[in-house]
Amino acid sequence: MEIKRRKGESFESLIRRFSKRVQQSGVILQVRKIRFHAKNENKNAQRKRALRRLEISSKRDWLIKTGRVSEEEFQAFQQRRK
Repeated sequence: MEIKRRKGESFESLIRRFSKRVQQSGVILQVRKIRFHAKNENKNAQRKRALRRLEISSKRDWLIKTGRVSEEEFQAFQQRRK
C-alpha cells in the first residue's frame, strides 16, 4: 500500500488518510487474527517434548515414592516456578 503526500497536505491529514486506507483494506484485522499463531512443531520436536515430560513425571513419581520429597512440597515448588 502506497500513500503519497499531496501538495500542500499536512502530515496529520496524510497520516489520517493512510490509517483510513489501512483500516478499510482489512490489513489490521488479518494481523490481529494471526498475532499469536504459533507454527506447528515438527515430529522430532514433539517427540523430544513428550520424552522430556515422561522423564520429569517419572522422576517426580520416584522422588515421591522414595520419600525424598512430599507431594505438597512438589506442588509448592511448581507454583513458585510460575
